[in-house]
Amino acid sequence: MIILHHCVSARSFRPLWMLEELGLPYQLRMLPFPPRVHARQFLEDNPLGTVPWLEDGATRMSESAAMCQYLAARHSAGQLDVPVDDAAYGSYLNWLQMSDATLTFPQTLVLRYTYFEPPERLQPQVAADYARWFLARLRAVDTALQTADYLCADRFTAADVAVGYALLLAQHLGLSAQFPPAVAAYWQRLQARPAYQRALEKQHHAARDQGVPTTPSPDIRP
Repeated sequence: MIILHHCVSARSFRPLWMLEELGLPYQLRMLPFPPRVHARQFLEDNPLGTVPWLEDGATRMSESAAMCQYLAARHSAGQLDVPVDDAAYGSYLNWLQMSDATLTFPQTLVLRYTYFEPPERLQPQVAADYARWFLARLRAVDTALQTADYLCADRFTAADVAVGYALLLAQHLGLSAQFPPAVAAYWQRLQARPAYQRALEKQHHAARDQGVPTTPSPDIRP
């Protein structure tokens, strides 16, 4: 049984969405954000105290984009991954890495310097600069979607889940109004997927049942 440790709407939403797309059985263990502060016992599982944390047999993983690739390759039987001999394989890997390193990263700084630093350390200019950085990097997504409904291989893949989370985070930050038309339409397609909707529902039900706050958990790792 796969076990996913998760905070509401944090990066761990990526593997949660993947699990729902694949129809795999799993246990969802909800944590208050940030778990390293509010759930110290979690450090016994993950010394970093961050989410996501995925357990699959002897496998332990902490990186959300890597989990997307892992679940697709190991459990999807070609459904959501792209094989190495496919011409789109390099693009697929690039989108997976870009989703976190290029698209999610600047948003965490917007969160940090808008909401999480003490008042005397808030930096509105830094937050504004990194919001512009994110929107500028989103041009790569916009370009890819000018001629296709999804990012690579002419179909929905784990790369769309990984990049889709960056769009979800942007929505929480109030940046989605600045999405270019093709990105906005793509985001609407992703949100319409039944697996995406189930993932949203299940995280909130699990949080309620496990006594964890159901408000979104901005994913920042100071």
